[in-house]
Amino acid sequence: MIPLLVVAGAVVGAPLRYATDRIVQSRHSTGFPWGTFTVNVVGSFVLGLVLGATTSPAVIALVGTGFCGALTTYSTFGYESVQLAAGRARLLAVLNAVGMVAAGLGAAGLGLAMGRAL
Repeated sequence: MIPLLVVAGAVVGAPLRYATDRIVQSRHSTGFPWGTFTVNVVGSFVLGLVLGATTSPAVIALVGTGFCGALTTYSTFGYESVQLAAGRARLLAVLNAVGMVAAGLGAAGLGLAMGRAL
């Protein structure tokens, strides 16, 4: 049952990740990867919220592992950071790397606090 919940969450998270990335990125003309930044920060917040609000293995599998796992993307974050640095946009690469980690941790912490308060 748990593996099916992970798949069900991923079925929603993966297309939402792609659509969100494309929509957000199309609204910015900078070389900064705002789409990936957005999905990673939102996913971090949602994961913190879920883990703060419940200990249910089913909910954690569906939303935490399935949905958030498919919504967020560490590999694309890494790739885009390397591409920025290789393209001589080193400042953007550093801002992306540091900003993503800081914003992701902050969003997860905020979500966790809010989930515990529920």
